[in-house]
Parts: sequence; structure tokens; C-alpha cells
Amino acid sequence: MCTFLSNTTIPLTTPNFFETKWQSLFEGRNEALVTLAMIFISHEIIYFGRCIPYLIADKIPSLQKYKIQQKTIQNTSENQWKVFRYVLMSHFLFELPMIVGFHPIAVYFGMAIASVPFPSLPKMAAQVFLFFVFEDFFHYWAHRGLHYGPFYKHIHKLHHEWSAPFGLAAEYAHPIEVLILGTGTIGGPLLWCWYSGDLHLVTTVTWMTLRLFQAVEAHSGYDFPWSTHNWLPGWSGSEHHDYHHMAFTNNFSTSFRWWDHIFGTNKKYIAYKERKASELKALKAKKAM
Repeated sequence: MCTFLSNTTIPLTTPNFFETKWQSLFEGRNEALVTLAMIFISHEIIYFGRCIPYLIADKIPSLQKYKIQQKTIQNTSENQWKVFRYVLMSHFLFELPMIVGFHPIAVYFGMAIASVPFPSLPKMAAQVFLFFVFEDFFHYWAHRGLHYGPFYKHIHKLHHEWSAPFGLAAEYAHPIEVLILGTGTIGGPLLWCWYSGDLHLVTTVTWMTLRLFQAVEAHSGYDFPWSTHNWLPGWSGSEHHDYHHMAFTNNFSTSFRWWDHIFGTNKKYIAYKERKASELKALKAKKAM
């Protein structure tokens, strides 16, 4: 009795629902175009969608007590509309051309694009955390450099038009700043892919999504009890970054507070917090009399 081996490749595991949908996106289509469309469209939906809760909060009087800067109000409808128009234009004129170049570079570095299975959740979480750390370190020094003389005057000053930031203003920036800071966002995944040869596009998209969530929250101008920094130790968040816009100095980090602490660029911020705490304590004591 003879046993014949089939040449048919049998997958080790059956693709799950999400993996099947992922494959169907690319099946019979140009991989580069699908990647471009996926990243750009998801960026638009996630960025502007993330801003909606804060736009709603602006219209609810009971939530205004959570506004960090009570005296400087810039989240007016007029300013929101101005920022929306500029950011949308920036996305199409500056960010879209950058995204066009992503696929060939990602493939060159060996990133898995359309293939399945997806990496395990623990692996994705570890890689995303690594990207957060890399981007935060890169952003700290790039951002700090953008506050130097001519760089601030000709590039970064546009972003600081808003001393009391709001969510939509997260990507309100000069094209050169978009390019510089965007390098930190995509540089981590590409370097990791080059080093390890083990990275999937789905992990990169997940990272980009979380990075957008972080950026909009940091510029939201609100410090809610449920804001990320109130339950995640070491997180930067809106309260930390809002001071940077208000004072135009200190707190150059984006996601964590580590580098500002290590390099001493949070001293004015700490002094400000201590002063505010003393004023609040004195006010409560006065009311109790």
C-alpha cells in the first residue's frame, strides 16, 4: 500500500475572522495602493474621530471645570474651524506624499504586509511599547531642538500659536515639523524591522492608532478624572503637555515624563505645580475660617 504526499500547502492554523478580512483587503489588488489607502483613511478617521469627544465636551457646561486653563480660552468655534481647515490641507498636501513612500520602504526593510497569521497579542504589545519608548526619546530631543532660536521662529512657532491647546491642534504644525516628528513615529518600526526582521503591518497600524490617541489627548486641554495620566504612572498626558504650551518651555516629552525628569527640563513645571498647590491649600484654609 503506497502513501502519496500532497504538494498542497496546508496552513498550520485557520485564519480567524480578522485575519480573513485582512487578506480580503489585499486579494487581487495592488498591495502598495491598499497599504496607502488603509493608512491614510484610517489616519483621517482616527485623528478627527478622536477629537469629537473633546468637541462635544466644549459644549457641555458641567465639563468645563476640567478645562486646564480656565482663563485662556482658545477652543472657540472660529479657532476650531481654522485649525480643521489647515490640518486637513496638511494631511493631503504633506502627509499623504509621505505615506506614499511608506510601502516600498517597509517592504525594503522586510515588514510583513498582507500575510497572516497576525503576531500574537503579547508580541504586538511588546513591540508597540518599544515604539512608544523610541518615539518618546526621539521626540524629546527633536522637540527640544525645535525650541532653539531660528528653528522655533521659522518652524515650531506655528504649533505654539495656541497657548491653551485643543485636540484638533495636535497636528497643527509646519510641514518641516511634521516631517521631523513623523520620522520618530515611523522610525521605530522601521529600525526594529531592520534589526529583527520580525514586524507586521498590523502592529505598525496599531502603534500609529495609539500614537494618534496620545497626541490628541495631550493637546485636548482637558484633565478628566479618567484621563490616561491619572491611572497610568509616568504617562505625560494633557496636564503635562498643557503646561508646555502655556509656558513655552519645559516638558518636551510626548508620551512619558522620564526624559524631562532625567534631563532636568521639568523644574519650572514642578515649581509651578507646587505654587498652584500652595495657592489651593491657602484658598481652602480661607474658606474654612
